[in-house]
Order: sequence, then structure tokens, then C-alpha cells
Amino acid sequence: MTTEANYKQEKARCFRDDALPYLDDVFALARYLLRNAEDAEDAVQECYLRALRHFDSYHGPAMKPWLLAIVRNVCNAKFARLAKQEITTDVSEGDSRPEQIPIWQENSPSPEAALIRQHDNDTLRRLVAALPYAFREAIVLREVNNLSYQEIAKIVGVPVGTVMSRLARARSMLRSAWNVAEGAMPGVAGLGRLS
Repeated sequence: MTTEANYKQEKARCFRDDALPYLDDVFALARYLLRNAEDAEDAVQECYLRALRHFDSYHGPAMKPWLLAIVRNVCNAKFARLAKQEITTDVSEGDSRPEQIPIWQENSPSPEAALIRQHDNDTLRRLVAALPYAFREAIVLREVNNLSYQEIAKIVGVPVGTVMSRLARARSMLRSAWNVAEGAMPGVAGLGRLS
């Protein structure tokens, strides 16, 4: 093998080792931002192609925020194109494939508990998908991808205070929407980390 071939093979191996562990996180952000699994898959593919193309110049301390920033940019470009068309707020519409349950999700102890959990998950997904873009983006980066306020601020390109404000407003909107969706009394939230 030539030196160039060895270099490319080593680069591909390093990229796989460093970037592929975050594939689910990158897809989750793209899925929430674009509200469509097929568009999210395209965005993730574009993200990883861009990341591989620029992997030589990557010197950052954390791979996950870098990949999330790339997929965010890809989604924003795609979102801008889609904004010219009518975008549905119903997550399931236009997406004929059932939602995949993450591999890390624990088994339910009973059919009743599984049904309740699925209902809650579906409701929460629908409510998050209905949030305005900036709030949806902030809540997914924080609650789904577990990024710090500083990491979110860097990815989104806004001050930390703006991130905190967006998260507070997103949580408030979700709490209110949850209460309406579940017919709960105000002040009673079943949103776990979001409350």
C-alpha cells in the first residue's frame, strides 16, 4: 500500500472511532429540528460527510458538540429550503415508519406500564416538535444530548444567558402544553427533567 492509502485508511479508522459513537445523538437533534426521519437521515449523512472532509482540521476537545454544530448547520440550511414549503407540525405525518425505540431504553415491567410510557413519549415528542424552532433546538440540545449551557451557546452562536432564557421558556411552554394535553391541573408536571 502507498503512504497516501495508509493515511486515508488511518484517517477513516480514527474518524469512525471518534465520530460514530455520537451517531444517535446527531440523529436525535436532526430528527427534532427537521420533524421528519427521512430528512433527518439525509442531514446526518451530510453532517458526517462534512465532518470526514474536515476531520484533518479538527483539533477541538469534544467531538460531540462539533458534530452537533455541523448537523445544526445542515438542518438550518435544509429548514430554510423547507420553510418555503408548508411544514406540518404533526411529527407522524409524512413519516410512515414507526419510531425506533432507543436501544438503551429499559424493558417495561408490564404491558400497562409500557402503554403509559409509550403514550407519554409520544405526547412529549409531539409537544417538543410543536415548539418554535429556537426553543425546540435548545431543549433537544440540553435534554436529549445533555450538553452544557456553554456548549449549546457555542453551537447555536448566542450568549449563555440567551440559552438559559430559551430553555426556561421552552420548559414553561412544554409544561403548559403537557397540562393541556393530559388534562392535568396547573403546576402538576410529568416531564421529569423538563420540570
